[in-house]
Amino acid sequence: MFLKKYGDLIVSIFYIVLSIVLLVLARALPKSKVMSIGPDFMPTVVGILMLLLAVILLVQSINKLRKGGVDGEVLEPDTSDYKRVLASLLLATVYVNILKPVGFLISTFAYLVLQIPVLAPDDKRSKKDLITYFVISLVFTVIVYVLFRYGFKIILPPGLLKF
Repeated sequence: MFLKKYGDLIVSIFYIVLSIVLLVLARALPKSKVMSIGPDFMPTVVGILMLLLAVILLVQSINKLRKGGVDGEVLEPDTSDYKRVLASLLLATVYVNILKPVGFLISTFAYLVLQIPVLAPDDKRSKKDLITYFVISLVFTVIVYVLFRYGFKIILPPGLLKF
């Protein structure tokens, strides 16, 4: 019951502290001498957004506690789908471990082909849906590869495919 009542408050405080640490560490990154946007840009943007969302959650949780909303609420049955969470965690762990030796293209495509059906609703797992997920995985993997390779000039792990 403690987490049900104070969970959002605890999480919001944790993310406020985490975002402040991220912003401080982002400022410690070296400035770019070539362009106005340096390596500190994205961590700063993420830190500001995270701080903003954490403050919103904090205000909402404080208002909810003031109104006594948690105690008066009817507890709903636990509808958590632990199998999907564990499957996603397992797939992500395998993906991270095979990314370098197998390569970005193969491992990302395989990960997405397996992960999308895990996250899809039960009624969206027909043969037609699986073909759609296959195509989405292929297109997304190729677009990300081309964007990083030719747009950002960042070489992703080639692994088994040496090109």
